Amino acid sequence: MRTGLMGNTVVPPEEISRRTVRRSDWVPCKAAFIDCRTPGSDLKDNYSFIGPGVSQSANQFVNLREPHGFNLGAAGMPNGVTNSLHLHFTAEVFINFGGEFQLRWGADGQQGEYRSADGDVISVPPWIFRGFTNVGADDGILLTVLGRDDTGGIIWGPSVLREAAGHGLHLTADNRLIDTVAGDELPDDVALVTPISQAEIDDLDEFSVEQFRTRVTHPSDRVWTHEPFLCSLLPGGGAELSLVIGYGLSENRQAAPRLHEPHGFSVAWLRATPGEGVLRHRHDETQVLTAKGGRWAVHVNTGAEEVTVELGELDSLSVPAGAWRSVTLLEGAGELLVVTGGDHRAVLEWDPAVVAAARAAGRVIDPNGYVAPAAVLGTATEDD
Repeated sequence: MRTGLMGNTVVPPEEISRRTVRRSDWVPCKAAFIDCRTPGSDLKDNYSFIGPGVSQSANQFVNLREPHGFNLGAAGMPNGVTNSLHLHFTAEVFINFGGEFQLRWGADGQQGEYRSADGDVISVPPWIFRGFTNVGADDGILLTVLGRDDTGGIIWGPSVLREAAGHGLHLTADNRLIDTVAGDELPDDVALVTPISQAEIDDLDEFSVEQFRTRVTHPSDRVWTHEPFLCSLLPGGGAELSLVIGYGLSENRQAAPRLHEPHGFSVAWLRATPGEGVLRHRHDETQVLTAKGGRWAVHVNTGAEEVTVELGELDSLSVPAGAWRSVTLLEGAGELLVVTGGDHRAVLEWDPAVVAAARAAGRVIDPNGYVAPAAVLGTATEDD
C-alpha cells in the first residue's frame, strides 16, 4: 500500500483481495480451547478472522494477523453444544448471525440467563464468567469482537479446568495448550494454570438480569438515524445508520448509541435499499464491514485505481485506515455490520464532489463535525 500527500492509503488489488474474508475462507479450529474434549463442548468450531482472539491452539488459522485495535472471529456450534464458562479482561461482543443461544453468567452460570435471537448484539461485561449453549434447531453462528489487539487471554471456570485435566488437557501460564493424550509433556519451565480461588470468585463483578439486558441490542431496540451522513440527501447516499456501541461514523448530532462505555471499537448497523449506500469518504480508523443481508459493493480507492469488492452474507472486508471507500447495496434486504476501531467518533473526510453536491442540496459539516443546514452556517460570524 502507498500513502498519498494527504495521508490517504491507496490499496493495491492484491491487498484488497487479501483483506477480503469470505464465508468460504473460514477455517475452523476444533481444538482451540481447553474444553475441546469435554462432552457437550467438543463440537465447537472456532474462527479467527482478524487477530488470534483468545484461541489457545497453536494450530488456530488466522485470516489477518495485523493489528486492528480489536479482534474479530466467530463461534460455530451445532444444536446442544456449549461454550464453557470463562472470563475475559477486555470487551467481548457477540453478534448473532443466525441461531438461538442461551447465555449464562456468573462463576456457576447461575447469576443470570438471556436467550439470544438472530440479529442481537450483546456486550458481555469484562470480569464476569460467561458461557453459552446453542439451543436452536440449527447450527448457529455468533460473531465475536474482542477489545484490543492483546486481550490478555481468558480465565476458565474451576470446574472447566478440572474436567479438562481428566481428559489430559492442561493450560500453561503463557497460554499454551498441553495435550498429554497426544504425547505432549508437561513443561518444567512454566507453571500450569490452576483454578481461581473462591475468595477471588467472590470478589468478581455481579450483574442482574435487568442490568445485563441493557447491554443487549435486539433488532427491536435499534434506533435508526435517517440522515446520518453528509451524503444522506444525495442520490446513492441514502443509507440509514443504527449506533449500538460508541458513536462510530455518525455525523448526526442527535444520534446516540445504546452503549457509551469504551470498548476499543464501535459497532453499528447500516441498512439501505438497492442502489443506496454511503458515498465516497475516508477516515483514519481501522474498519471491518460484514454483510448480514443482501449483496453489497464496496468501492476502494478512487479513479483508475478503484477496486470493487462484492460482499454476500457473512463476507467481510477490512478497509485500511486512510483509504477512500464507498458502499452500495446491490440487491436484497441489506444490513451491513460496521466495526470501527477506537472509542472516539471517527472524523470523515468526504470526496470534494460529495461536499459540493451536499452544499447544493443545503447540507454542510459544522465545526464540530456534524451535518448542518448550509443556510444557517452561512450566517455564522468568523472569530477574530
